[in-house]
Amino acid sequence: GGGADQNLILLDEAVVYNASHLFGFFSVFNSDAINNIDLIKGSMPANYGGRLSSVLDINMKDGNNKNFGGSGGIGLISSRLTIEGPIKKDTSSFIVSARRTYFDVLAKPFLDTTAYAGSSYYFYDLTTKANYKISDKDKLFISGYFGRDVFNFNSKDWGFNMSIPWGNTTASLRWNHLFNSQLFMNTSLIFSDYNFEFNATQNLEGVPESETHMFSGIRDWNIKNDISYYPNIKHKIKLGANYVFHKFNPTSFTGTYDDLIFEEIIHHYAHEYGLYANDEYSLSDRLLINIGLRYSGFIQVGPFERHVKDESGQIGQISTDTIIQYDDGEIVERYGGLEPRFSMRYLFNESSSLKFGFTQNYQYIHLTSLASSSLPTDVWLPSSDIVKPQFGRQLSLGYYKNFSDNVYETSAEIYYKKMENLVEYSDNYTPGIAIGIENADNNLTFGNGKSYGLELFFAKRRGNINGWIGYTISKTTREFEELNDGDWFYAKYDRTHDLSFVMNYQITKRLIFSTVFVYATGNSLTIPKSMYIIDGDLLTEWGDRNSYRMDSYHRMDVALTLKNKETKKYDSSWTLSIYNIYNRQNPYFIYFETEGVLDGAEDVQIKAQQVSLFPIIPSIS
Repeated sequence: GGGADQNLILLDEAVVYNASHLFGFFSVFNSDAINNIDLIKGSMPANYGGRLSSVLDINMKDGNNKNFGGSGGIGLISSRLTIEGPIKKDTSSFIVSARRTYFDVLAKPFLDTTAYAGSSYYFYDLTTKANYKISDKDKLFISGYFGRDVFNFNSKDWGFNMSIPWGNTTASLRWNHLFNSQLFMNTSLIFSDYNFEFNATQNLEGVPESETHMFSGIRDWNIKNDISYYPNIKHKIKLGANYVFHKFNPTSFTGTYDDLIFEEIIHHYAHEYGLYANDEYSLSDRLLINIGLRYSGFIQVGPFERHVKDESGQIGQISTDTIIQYDDGEIVERYGGLEPRFSMRYLFNESSSLKFGFTQNYQYIHLTSLASSSLPTDVWLPSSDIVKPQFGRQLSLGYYKNFSDNVYETSAEIYYKKMENLVEYSDNYTPGIAIGIENADNNLTFGNGKSYGLELFFAKRRGNINGWIGYTISKTTREFEELNDGDWFYAKYDRTHDLSFVMNYQITKRLIFSTVFVYATGNSLTIPKSMYIIDGDLLTEWGDRNSYRMDSYHRMDVALTLKNKETKKYDSSWTLSIYNIYNRQNPYFIYFETEGVLDGAEDVQIKAQQVSLFPIIPSIS
């Protein structure tokens, strides 16, 4: 039931703010470079913070410190290459992994004769890591990620060129020190950056030349220290602290029109910090308890200008008495609070257990969006003098049972989550219409939310046929005094039903068939209730907030992999895959268009148009 901003996604400890390429078609994480993934959704321990919902903690491979090697793939949609090996044998190693799609190149001859002529899309990313063993007690690790999605449109007829790149950059430097067999420490310096840009130029004969550059994003510098102590085999203690300096860029622009130059660059600054202690102890062979306490804080600082609304709630004529000015480093607002964490696991026997978890979290940064789906244009904002941090409490209880010597795994888990100080844009607000003459958070409204549900899971881990099926039934709602007449409404992330099915079938030693099927209740969104014309203007009366459901999302993917005969030097395979095999036209968003002339004699018709992404896509690699 959490939003995109309420899930903490880490790559070698660095925060990743946008976790997908091509609107979710590809993950930003290259599986060739991943060592392991931890998903924590029930009760995150105290060493994690800053989010209300879950943690996805991803660690990259260190690289082979004995031999050089590589892996890669060449396909119709994308290709990838990974190289790893020792820098100094048994002492240091590296790994470099890169990917790129070239759909833009392959599709160009087909698009040039259509309405999409001049448009192209591609993404690329580079992941790298190196480590060095200083001594038996000291190791250094350095890793980085750089990825970009790029959409281009060029029209010679219109003299118009457009480029929209967005993506993440991360870097991590970690020092691991072993004091003794029971005590060790990790100290990390971390950099994260997410950036979205819109660049356009107009150069047409007889029209003044113009250039526009809009951009937004968030950039973090983070230092953290974690100490782990193992008094005995049943006891684990973790202590730590971290500090983050945030630099927000909600929406800025620069541009030229003929000889005119205009510029409006906006930055917000904030400090975020946390201290924690976590104690995990086995009271008996059956009972394991994890108790944690975290204190987190957040300080927004200048330089900052607060544009004050007049009594009518609107931005008035800007003058010196309607702006509050904060100098460099001056405190605008500060927040903080305790975050207790508790979880336990009780073993009934070797094959069944009961798990319980409770978490309390503060979240100091917010993702604001008007769309029914998450888009790269969504804007990150800090807590401020008028925006309080989000606050959440979550309870979860689950029963887990394995069968047939752990071949089969089953689980059933219920959860309940309550959230406060959630943010939404006010009704009838369009972002970007008043850049530079007001604060973006002046147009936010605040409310509460709750989410609860039941999750069921069944997996077969071994055998020629293996896979899993997971199903969730849930409800996620919001309540804002200034929205929907104060009545509760569905969150855009509400999914009444969510089903996923994965199966792998080892037909022979060399031939493998696999399939994936997913189903989810459609997004909720607000649509017009009625439209009417007054004095030639089309006016809209909107329905209840998020009262309309788009069609459900479902699709099936299949793949057939043929492994070539192994040699001493390399292994290889061919894979034939089909994405969305029955060509489901899943809705991505819906927009409304007007046909006819508003002040003319002909009828005016309003039509809803559905935009769908990704039809059936076969590929071989």
